[in-house]
Amino acid sequence: MPSPATPGNKLNIFSFSGNMRILHLTWFAFFLSFFVWFSHAPLMVAIRDTFGLSDQEVKALLILNVALTIPARIVVGMLVDRLGPRIMFAGILMLGGVLSIGFAMVENYQQLALMRFLLGFVGAGFVVGIRMISEWFPAKQAGIAQGIYGGWGNFGSAGAALLLPSIAVMFGGDNGWRYAIAISGVIAFVYGIFYYFSVSNTPRGSTYFKPKKMGGMEVTSKFDFFLYCFMSLPMYAALGVLAWKLSPAGLNWYGDGVADMIYAGLAAVYLYQVFRIYQINHEVFVKETPDIFRYQFSQVAVLDLAYMVTFGSELALVSMLPLFYTDTFNVSVVMAGALAAVYPVMNLIARPAGGLISDRIGRKKTLVILFTGIALSFILLAQVSADWALALVVATTILCGLFAKAGSGAVFAMVPLIQRRMTGQIAGMAGAYGNVGGVVFLTVLSFVSPQSFFLFIGICAAVVLVSIVLFMREPRGQMAEIQPDGTVQMIDVA
Repeated sequence: MPSPATPGNKLNIFSFSGNMRILHLTWFAFFLSFFVWFSHAPLMVAIRDTFGLSDQEVKALLILNVALTIPARIVVGMLVDRLGPRIMFAGILMLGGVLSIGFAMVENYQQLALMRFLLGFVGAGFVVGIRMISEWFPAKQAGIAQGIYGGWGNFGSAGAALLLPSIAVMFGGDNGWRYAIAISGVIAFVYGIFYYFSVSNTPRGSTYFKPKKMGGMEVTSKFDFFLYCFMSLPMYAALGVLAWKLSPAGLNWYGDGVADMIYAGLAAVYLYQVFRIYQINHEVFVKETPDIFRYQFSQVAVLDLAYMVTFGSELALVSMLPLFYTDTFNVSVVMAGALAAVYPVMNLIARPAGGLISDRIGRKKTLVILFTGIALSFILLAQVSADWALALVVATTILCGLFAKAGSGAVFAMVPLIQRRMTGQIAGMAGAYGNVGGVVFLTVLSFVSPQSFFLFIGICAAVVLVSIVLFMREPRGQMAEIQPDGTVQMIDVA
């Protein structure tokens, strides 16, 4: 088991030794992955002007940016459970650096769209850190440690919004945005190398538990098998929505024949995944899983839906707020980037607070309180118009950000407490649902006004609130994991 950060099991955020050193190195790795992933958002006005993009082409880029992250988080979740977070995070940062430099060198819209799509893979880095932090911190510190990791790392999108426009202006000219994005790529690549040589997967003497089989999550009952198959479907549906958006029904990037091939391909991959899930879990149909090894997949399903709203809304707002402020209130690009950065900057305090509150008063109670706030605050934001004072609009987005980001912290305060050896896969699926939310919300935005978009998020939050009340269970007792030598180790979850 992980050793405490300080005597008395209290976190000292100013420490840079033991597990706190791992926490700081890992949240900064996550910070850089988000920095390069969302480097385009605060520079979108300049990119739009450089390539003469239409409104629908801009919105397609926003959707493309989050699309690949959906399957990437599932795949990375499996790989991190098998290979370990050290090599995975280093590799993702180095790949992200190369892709960022490539994005800075594009010459036309098709290349622009392709690189934005590929950069969505970098968003899967989030999953890697969830497993790393769960290995280094005990259950009673899981909420606050995961909150600091997620909150401070998520600040990378705000860091991009605050820094990149100024860097672009400093270089000046039509290519200022290119230099800003290329610099972020170089930094990410170098830090990936540094991270690999600076961390280990577990504390010395601890066991890194791996899933028994690769290719899908293990479940422990027949009901959970069918629920798992059902919950896998929306991830492919979200990619289908993106394919439809780019088809003749939307931006007309390709013909109906290509669109039909994409739909058929997504259906085939989904059916293959169902087959793999059955291969991994066929034993649940012939014998009962011992109680000591059981867990409820319904808990994973509720957390998936919760993160779809909390992180999905963050992806959508981070992507659309700069243009929203520019077009609605006629402010400069730099000012719009700074105002938009206020929303993700809430991650610094809100996400750790959500984890800390979960540690103190309970996981389910915290989610109920926060999702009530999410629903009400977004419904309030839906009332915004050009007649509102700009300061009041920013204050309302702050309120939404506080509840939504604390909600993300509360979700991942619970994720590592379900089944240790599958933490990467569970985090990957929940994280993928966050991107499903991003695709869904941004797609809705492409058809409706910003006010209707905000209202839609509020309604989704209310629906998830009901599912939390009805189906969420508070983690209690211990989970069992099998050591490599065959002995059983009990891990506290409360």
